[in-house]
Amino acid sequence: MSDPVVEDVWRHESPHVLAALLRRHGDFADCEDAAQEAAEAAAVQWCRDGVPANPRGWLITVASRRLIDRLRADRARAGREEAVAVAQPGGAYIAPSADQATAGDCDDMLQMFVLCCHPSLSRSSQVALTLHAVGGLGTREIAAAYLVPHRTMTQRLTRARSILRSAGAVFELPSEQDLPSRVTSVLDVCHLLFTEGHTRSAGGALVDWSLTGEAIRLTRQLHCAIPDHDEVAGALALMLLTHSRAETRTENGNLIPLAEQNRSRWDRDLIAEGVAILERVLPRGHVGRFQLQAAIAAVHAESPTWESTDWRQISILYDMLDRVGPSPVVTLNRAIAISMAFGPKQGLDLIAPLLDNPSMRRHHRTHAVRAHLLEMIGDRTGAVESYRRAAQLATSVPEQRYLNDRMRRLAGRE
Repeated sequence: MSDPVVEDVWRHESPHVLAALLRRHGDFADCEDAAQEAAEAAAVQWCRDGVPANPRGWLITVASRRLIDRLRADRARAGREEAVAVAQPGGAYIAPSADQATAGDCDDMLQMFVLCCHPSLSRSSQVALTLHAVGGLGTREIAAAYLVPHRTMTQRLTRARSILRSAGAVFELPSEQDLPSRVTSVLDVCHLLFTEGHTRSAGGALVDWSLTGEAIRLTRQLHCAIPDHDEVAGALALMLLTHSRAETRTENGNLIPLAEQNRSRWDRDLIAEGVAILERVLPRGHVGRFQLQAAIAAVHAESPTWESTDWRQISILYDMLDRVGPSPVVTLNRAIAISMAFGPKQGLDLIAPLLDNPSMRRHHRTHAVRAHLLEMIGDRTGAVESYRRAAQLATSVPEQRYLNDRMRRLAGRE
């Protein structure tokens, strides 16, 4: 889809379309394919004729017809045709009322997240498939989130669909005993949706406001449903605190780094809400990775200036995060905090092994951080080369522009 309005409608309606299809037909792959075919038809017809008054009804009707056609063509499945029909007598889809549609939005979306995180899949496959089928992210965006090549993610998604089909997966809400493992995956889905919205992995805009807003809305709903779940609370606090500075991250389309942002324009209501959530949840016991990330975001949010940031506290929190949820990205962020607290040499020592990791060697941010630390120790030649490499790898236009500008300014002083 190329029309932004059509894309926004599809992103909002796709979970409800898939939910309607799955309620009447058990095969996830068939339902997802039919939904995608309906989206392709919408991209053509809606761009020509405009978005219909009831886009959800239109999409469900078209997708259902595609399923029926496919089942008719497949004799082995002919007997299941009745199960996927959503047309009322006379062939007209009866749309829910506006009140019904609104009331069901949150339930449908969160239920689809829970349903798609099927126990027959690994956690990473659960999250990737849900992001693609329900969250509306493309395969390239999901690959970027997992730091793997596009082809690898395509294969993973194909394999996940195959596993579901082979297992004869039944999509139903889990038992109370199985729910906690599903919630963990659902949280990952919400967080990765927010992350992609906060900093788009590609394209001309740095922020996707619809994605960040949807991720916060869903996490808030999840928090309301299970208020005693500490990591759900931590994830919500993290999103609120991070989103509080969204308005100051760009100016005229250009990226503004944290050190140069106008902190007087940060959203103090979001900061207060995020901090209040943390103050309630942190004393309760076990501290998970989302709570620790939120605590780091809170230190930034409550620092009146860049210079007054308590980098020692942030480095301690990153040390804790490295023990609770180690990852190459955590190592990279920890290197920044340690550099600011104790000097860039220690940060560079932490980054060095990441350059032997194929995923991180392909990640523009590894080279961008290295460039900044080399600049701090006065190695302009090395910094220029690292900025150049970072700009080559970046697929976000604002990030490319920022990195190239840093490279040119530094090269001009040599």
